Amino acid sequence: MLDGALLSIDGLSVAYDGSIALNGVSLQIRKGELICVVGANGAGKTSLIRSISGIVRSSSGVVKMNGANITGLPSWEICERGIAQVAEGRQIFGSLSVEENLLLGGSLKRAKAHQLETLEFVYQLFDRLRERRRQLAGTLSGGEQQMLAIGRAIMSKPEIVMFDEPSIGLSPALTDVMFGVVESLHKQGITVLLVEQNVAKSLALSDRGYVLENGSIVLHGSSHELLNNSEIQRAYLGM
Repeated sequence: MLDGALLSIDGLSVAYDGSIALNGVSLQIRKGELICVVGANGAGKTSLIRSISGIVRSSSGVVKMNGANITGLPSWEICERGIAQVAEGRQIFGSLSVEENLLLGGSLKRAKAHQLETLEFVYQLFDRLRERRRQLAGTLSGGEQQMLAIGRAIMSKPEIVMFDEPSIGLSPALTDVMFGVVESLHKQGITVLLVEQNVAKSLALSDRGYVLENGSIVLHGSSHELLNNSEIQRAYLGM
Protein backbone atom coordinates (compact mmCIF):
# COMPACT_ATOMS: atom_id res chain seq x y z
CA MET A 1 0.00 0.00 0.00
CA LEU A 2 1.31 3.44 -0.93
CA ASP A 3 1.40 6.03 1.83
CA GLY A 4 -1.02 8.89 1.22
CA ALA A 5 -2.71 7.30 -1.80
CA LEU A 6 -5.31 9.54 -3.45
CA LEU A 7 -7.12 6.53 -4.93
CA SER A 8 -6.73 3.10 -3.38
CA ILE A 9 -8.25 -0.14 -4.67
CA ASP A 10 -7.96 -3.31 -2.64
CA GLY A 11 -9.10 -6.77 -3.76
CA LEU A 12 -11.65 -5.54 -6.29
CA SER A 13 -13.65 -8.26 -8.04
CA VAL A 14 -16.41 -7.94 -10.63
CA ALA A 15 -18.49 -10.67 -12.25
CA TYR A 16 -21.10 -10.60 -15.03
CA ASP A 17 -23.59 -13.48 -15.07
CA GLY A 18 -21.10 -15.72 -13.30
CA SER A 19 -18.20 -14.77 -15.57
CA ILE A 20 -15.28 -13.13 -13.74
CA ALA A 21 -14.20 -9.78 -15.21
CA LEU A 22 -11.93 -8.66 -12.34
CA ASN A 23 -10.32 -10.98 -9.83
CA GLY A 24 -8.94 -9.34 -6.68
CA VAL A 25 -7.38 -6.28 -8.33
CA SER A 26 -5.39 -3.95 -6.09
CA LEU A 27 -3.69 -0.70 -7.09
CA GLN A 28 -2.94 2.72 -5.65
CA ILE A 29 -2.41 6.18 -7.12
CA ARG A 30 -0.74 9.08 -5.35
CA LYS A 31 -1.84 12.65 -5.95
CA GLY A 32 -0.14 14.03 -9.06
CA GLU A 33 0.82 10.66 -10.56
CA LEU A 34 0.05 9.43 -14.05
CA ILE A 35 -0.63 5.71 -13.78
CA CYS A 36 -1.47 3.40 -16.67
CA VAL A 37 -3.28 0.07 -16.66
CA VAL A 38 -2.47 -1.81 -19.85
CA GLY A 39 -3.53 -5.10 -21.33
CA ALA A 40 -5.16 -6.80 -24.28
CA ASN A 41 -8.78 -6.38 -25.29
CA GLY A 42 -10.99 -8.25 -22.82
CA ALA A 43 -8.44 -8.14 -19.99
CA GLY A 44 -10.87 -6.30 -17.68
CA LYS A 45 -9.66 -2.72 -18.16
CA THR A 46 -13.08 -1.17 -18.79
CA SER A 47 -14.62 -3.17 -15.94
CA LEU A 48 -11.99 -1.66 -13.64
CA ILE A 49 -12.84 1.91 -14.69
CA ARG A 50 -16.59 1.33 -14.46
CA SER A 51 -16.39 -0.25 -11.04
CA ILE A 52 -14.31 2.65 -9.67
CA SER A 53 -16.83 5.16 -11.05
CA GLY A 54 -19.83 3.26 -9.66
CA ILE A 55 -21.34 2.26 -13.01
CA VAL A 56 -20.69 -1.43 -12.28
CA ARG A 57 -21.11 -2.97 -8.83
CA SER A 58 -18.21 -4.97 -7.47
CA SER A 59 -18.77 -8.36 -5.86
CA SER A 60 -15.96 -7.79 -3.37
CA GLY A 61 -13.16 -5.36 -2.58
CA VAL A 62 -12.83 -1.75 -1.43
CA VAL A 63 -12.33 1.52 -3.30
CA LYS A 64 -11.12 4.53 -1.29
CA MET A 65 -10.73 8.16 -2.34
CA ASN A 66 -8.67 10.38 -0.02
CA GLY A 67 -8.96 7.63 2.59
CA ALA A 68 -12.78 7.52 2.51
CA ASN A 69 -14.57 4.35 1.45
CA ILE A 70 -16.56 5.10 -1.73
CA THR A 71 -17.41 1.49 -2.58
CA GLY A 72 -21.03 1.18 -3.66
CA LEU A 73 -21.74 4.91 -3.80
CA PRO A 74 -23.87 6.12 -6.74
CA SER A 75 -21.95 7.46 -9.73
CA TRP A 76 -23.04 11.08 -9.19
CA GLU A 77 -21.65 11.06 -5.65
CA ILE A 78 -18.35 9.54 -6.81
CA CYS A 79 -18.12 12.41 -9.32
CA GLU A 80 -18.71 14.87 -6.49
CA ARG A 81 -15.82 13.24 -4.61
CA GLY A 82 -13.53 14.32 -7.46
CA ILE A 83 -13.34 11.34 -9.84
CA ALA A 84 -14.09 12.03 -13.51
CA GLN A 85 -14.28 9.43 -16.27
CA VAL A 86 -13.65 9.87 -20.00
CA ALA A 87 -15.62 6.88 -21.19
CA GLU A 88 -14.82 4.63 -24.12
CA GLY A 89 -17.10 5.66 -26.96
CA ARG A 90 -17.19 9.28 -25.70
CA GLN A 91 -20.91 9.23 -24.70
CA ILE A 92 -21.53 12.87 -25.47
CA PHE A 93 -24.99 14.40 -25.93
CA GLY A 94 -25.21 14.70 -29.71
CA SER A 95 -28.35 16.85 -29.76
CA LEU A 96 -26.76 19.52 -27.52
CA SER A 97 -24.16 22.05 -28.56
CA VAL A 98 -20.50 21.71 -27.68
CA GLU A 99 -20.79 24.38 -25.01
CA GLU A 100 -23.97 22.90 -23.55
CA ASN A 101 -22.14 19.57 -23.16
CA LEU A 102 -19.28 21.32 -21.39
CA LEU A 103 -21.54 23.30 -19.07
CA LEU A 104 -23.32 20.08 -18.08
CA GLY A 105 -19.93 18.73 -17.03
CA GLY A 106 -19.47 21.79 -14.84
CA SER A 107 -22.85 21.54 -13.12
CA LEU A 108 -21.61 19.57 -10.10
CA LYS A 109 -21.60 21.35 -6.74
CA ARG A 110 -17.81 21.07 -6.56
CA ALA A 111 -17.42 22.73 -9.96
CA LYS A 112 -20.25 25.24 -10.40
CA ALA A 113 -18.53 28.24 -8.78
CA HIS A 114 -15.59 27.82 -11.18
CA GLN A 115 -17.64 27.01 -14.29
CA LEU A 116 -16.67 29.97 -16.50
CA GLU A 117 -13.03 29.87 -15.45
CA THR A 118 -12.82 26.14 -16.20
CA LEU A 119 -14.65 26.62 -19.50
CA GLU A 120 -11.97 29.09 -20.59
CA PHE A 121 -9.27 26.61 -19.55
CA VAL A 122 -10.92 23.91 -21.71
CA TYR A 123 -11.11 26.29 -24.67
CA GLN A 124 -7.43 27.13 -24.26
CA LEU A 125 -6.62 23.42 -24.23
CA PHE A 126 -8.88 22.68 -27.23
CA ASP A 127 -9.12 25.70 -29.50
CA ARG A 128 -11.16 23.54 -31.91
CA LEU A 129 -13.94 23.33 -29.32
CA ARG A 130 -14.01 27.09 -28.96
CA GLU A 131 -14.44 27.40 -32.74
CA ARG A 132 -17.31 24.90 -32.65
CA ARG A 133 -18.91 25.87 -29.34
CA ARG A 134 -22.34 26.54 -30.94
CA GLN A 135 -22.21 23.42 -33.15
CA LEU A 136 -24.25 20.32 -32.30
CA ALA A 137 -21.94 17.79 -30.68
CA GLY A 138 -23.28 14.97 -32.84
CA THR A 139 -21.93 16.66 -35.97
CA LEU A 140 -18.32 16.73 -34.72
CA SER A 141 -15.62 14.41 -36.07
CA GLY A 142 -14.50 11.48 -33.95
CA GLY A 143 -11.40 13.31 -32.77
CA GLU A 144 -13.40 16.43 -31.89
CA GLN A 145 -15.89 14.32 -29.94
CA GLN A 146 -13.02 12.83 -27.97
CA MET A 147 -11.77 16.36 -27.20
CA LEU A 148 -15.29 17.23 -26.02
CA ALA A 149 -15.48 14.15 -23.78
CA ILE A 150 -12.16 15.11 -22.17
CA GLY A 151 -13.23 18.75 -21.84
CA ARG A 152 -16.50 17.75 -20.17
CA ALA A 153 -14.58 15.66 -17.63
CA ILE A 154 -12.25 18.58 -16.86
CA MET A 155 -15.28 20.83 -16.30
CA SER A 156 -16.14 18.82 -13.17
CA LYS A 157 -12.95 20.11 -11.46
CA PRO A 158 -11.73 16.56 -10.76
CA GLU A 159 -8.85 15.48 -8.55
CA ILE A 160 -8.37 12.48 -10.80
CA VAL A 161 -9.35 11.84 -14.42
CA MET A 162 -9.76 8.25 -15.61
CA PHE A 163 -9.31 7.67 -19.35
CA ASP A 164 -10.88 4.52 -20.79
CA GLU A 165 -9.17 3.64 -24.09
CA PRO A 166 -8.90 7.26 -25.35
CA SER A 167 -7.12 6.26 -28.59
CA ILE A 168 -9.78 3.80 -29.83
CA GLY A 169 -11.01 4.67 -33.31
CA LEU A 170 -8.58 7.56 -33.79
CA SER A 171 -6.02 7.98 -36.56
CA PRO A 172 -2.33 7.75 -35.58
CA ALA A 173 -2.05 11.56 -35.78
CA LEU A 174 -5.06 12.11 -33.50
CA THR A 175 -3.82 9.40 -31.16
CA ASP A 176 -0.64 11.43 -30.70
CA VAL A 177 -2.77 14.52 -30.00
CA MET A 178 -4.78 12.65 -27.36
CA PHE A 179 -1.69 11.38 -25.58
CA GLY A 180 -0.35 14.94 -25.71
CA VAL A 181 -3.50 16.17 -23.97
CA VAL A 182 -3.15 13.51 -21.27
CA GLU A 183 0.44 14.59 -20.72
CA SER A 184 -0.59 18.26 -20.58
CA LEU A 185 -3.22 17.58 -17.92
CA HIS A 186 -0.70 15.65 -15.87
CA LYS A 187 1.81 18.52 -16.08
CA GLN A 188 -0.89 20.84 -14.74
CA GLY A 189 -1.18 18.75 -11.60
CA ILE A 190 -4.20 16.58 -12.41
CA THR A 191 -3.84 12.96 -11.32
CA VAL A 192 -4.47 10.57 -14.22
CA LEU A 193 -5.46 6.91 -14.48
CA LEU A 194 -4.95 5.87 -18.10
CA VAL A 195 -6.45 2.58 -19.25
CA GLU A 196 -5.18 1.66 -22.72
CA GLN A 197 -4.39 -1.07 -25.24
CA ASN A 198 -1.51 1.03 -26.61
CA VAL A 199 1.10 -0.34 -24.23
CA ALA A 200 4.18 1.40 -25.64
CA LYS A 201 2.71 4.93 -25.64
CA SER A 202 1.06 4.48 -22.25
CA LEU A 203 4.21 3.27 -20.52
CA ALA A 204 6.32 5.95 -22.20
CA LEU A 205 4.00 8.61 -20.78
CA SER A 206 3.27 7.32 -17.28
CA ASP A 207 5.08 7.17 -13.93
CA ARG A 208 4.04 3.63 -13.03
CA GLY A 209 2.13 0.86 -14.75
CA TYR A 210 0.00 -2.17 -14.03
CA VAL A 211 -0.46 -5.03 -16.49
CA LEU A 212 -3.91 -6.62 -16.45
CA GLU A 213 -4.51 -10.11 -17.87
CA ASN A 214 -7.74 -12.10 -17.58
CA GLY A 215 -8.98 -9.84 -14.81
CA SER A 216 -5.85 -10.01 -12.63
CA ILE A 217 -2.81 -7.77 -12.17
CA VAL A 218 0.15 -9.87 -13.33
CA LEU A 219 2.90 -7.22 -13.28
CA HIS A 220 3.37 -3.75 -11.86
CA GLY A 221 6.25 -1.35 -11.35
CA SER A 222 7.81 1.79 -12.73
CA SER A 223 6.98 2.39 -16.38
CA HIS A 224 10.68 2.32 -17.22
CA GLU A 225 11.03 -1.13 -15.65
CA LEU A 226 7.98 -2.45 -17.49
CA LEU A 227 9.14 -1.06 -20.84
CA ASN A 228 12.38 -2.95 -20.39
CA ASN A 229 10.74 -6.16 -19.16
CA SER A 230 11.37 -8.95 -21.67
CA GLU A 231 7.93 -10.48 -21.06
CA ILE A 232 6.22 -7.14 -21.81
CA GLN A 233 8.38 -6.60 -24.88
CA ARG A 234 7.53 -10.04 -26.23
CA ALA A 235 3.81 -10.03 -25.42
CA TYR A 236 2.86 -6.42 -26.19
CA LEU A 237 5.63 -4.64 -28.07
CA GLY A 238 6.49 -7.25 -30.71
CA MET A 239 10.15 -7.36 -29.72
